[in-house]
Amino acid sequence: MTDQPDQHTALTAEFQELRQELRNKDCRHQDSALDAQQASALLAALEDWRIQDDSLCKDFSFKNYYRTMAFVNLVAWLAHQQDHHPEMQVGYNRCTVRYRTHSVADGAGGLSENDFICAAKLDALTAGRQA
Repeated sequence: MTDQPDQHTALTAEFQELRQELRNKDCRHQDSALDAQQASALLAALEDWRIQDDSLCKDFSFKNYYRTMAFVNLVAWLAHQQDHHPEMQVGYNRCTVRYRTHSVADGAGGLSENDFICAAKLDALTAGRQA
């Protein structure tokens, strides 16, 4: 028996550290899109997010419309604080959040670190919430 953590524990700690680093950063102007490898590495630090159609996406579910709208207002507050605004698809008891940076790749858009910063911050703000 060794005193060293197993590979899974070490990997989990690495992802938690990366997640915390993202939460501690603020968005800044981005010109360059992340490549697929960079995006995958950052995605691994987030829970339940996915890359779909060149966007960073997550589905949120709620008990009722009131809680859904409270969440939408929380996302709006975060977007204002970070000057990075996601697209949202809102229903009675659900909301899909999609982050994508339109200014990268000479205006063609793509994923940037800002998308992952906001996703990590949103997860921190909603951690432990009850639907």
